[in-house]
Amino acid sequence: MTPFPDPSRTDTATPSAAGPDEALRRTLGVGRRRFLTTCTAVAAGAVAAPVFGAGPALALDGDDQGQEHGHDHGGDVLVPHARRGIILYTVRDATGRDPLSTDLPSGFREVFKQLARHGYRQVEFAGYRQHANAPGGADLETVAGARLLRSWLDEYGLRAQGNHGFIPSSWPLTTADLDTFKKHLEIANILGMDHMGTGGDPTGSSYRADWDVAADKWNALGEIARREGVKLYTHNHDAAYGFLLDGGPLDAQGRPTRSSGIRKLEYFLQVTDPKSVWLEMDIFWAHVAQYKFHTYTAHDGSTRENVFDPAALVARNNKRYPLFHAKDGTVNTTNGQGYDMVPFGTGVIDYRTFFTRVGHRNYHNPMVEQDNAPSSTDAGQSLRYAKTGYDNLAALRKRRG
Repeated sequence: MTPFPDPSRTDTATPSAAGPDEALRRTLGVGRRRFLTTCTAVAAGAVAAPVFGAGPALALDGDDQGQEHGHDHGGDVLVPHARRGIILYTVRDATGRDPLSTDLPSGFREVFKQLARHGYRQVEFAGYRQHANAPGGADLETVAGARLLRSWLDEYGLRAQGNHGFIPSSWPLTTADLDTFKKHLEIANILGMDHMGTGGDPTGSSYRADWDVAADKWNALGEIARREGVKLYTHNHDAAYGFLLDGGPLDAQGRPTRSSGIRKLEYFLQVTDPKSVWLEMDIFWAHVAQYKFHTYTAHDGSTRENVFDPAALVARNNKRYPLFHAKDGTVNTTNGQGYDMVPFGTGVIDYRTFFTRVGHRNYHNPMVEQDNAPSSTDAGQSLRYAKTGYDNLAALRKRRG
């Protein structure tokens, strides 16, 4: 059961300075993104000869072969094999631990190997840092580091799908922020990412004027990313699905105090360019928003109900949501959120209905996430929970009848 009405249920970077590489790219007549991706993939075979052998994910299964040719042969499978991913924040303790002090997988390369064994085909980064004693060292947020990461991804048949990384805090953009943003776009291209994003909201404000400013900034950043072949996305928690303050009496600072009933991210979707700005729905936090933000004070002072329907928002804006965080929860009406996080597939959030309703299974990329998977007393827990998440994601099938 859920502690509130659930309408989702149906059963109730800047290019490097010109040099030899740039000259070769121009001679070949290919775009920068294709050139970087191709060269990095070729170099991977020379940079890091496989030590452990090719990962099991390298072979396409039946679903993936159909998907590679634009067909959908997955039957009732809701998340095709090639679309099953995990954000590395879930296993951040594993990438961050000292490989000299444990026999458990440590650092990016060993974690990639283990995730591929679990069956994952995609990863989303949460930054590029690992333990200093891991191969490659602590900081891989460089062009050389990205090439090394790409070689390991290729080694184990994994694809990088996104990153929660750098979004400039300045607006208008400072030169330093713009240069750093473009460096991250270059890293994204080396890694072969289609998407680059952040884990935070465009603004923490509830006021329309501030969301207008945020939209201007994201439209500009998104256009820069688009020119480099990358889709820029924002990841959101529950607050962004709260109600926008856009009318009614003004407070002492001249700000509106009441709402038209439109949610902040709904407004953001309206005022941003669909060709330049994308979103990643964290489905757990969207359900927390459903629990928390179901009534608002209208411009006329009346209290009105509007229960959030996460799947309906995606269905209305399907191509704006290329990525999901697939995170599960059990009911808890005492913590102010409505849910406690648990391993994916072991909670009450109805993912079977959600994925059935949003459809487009060969477009969306669900990333298993569990914020509290790492344990201070059980060092192997996060990778075990990652396996649980994969198995339950793979087991999802369409509803019949």
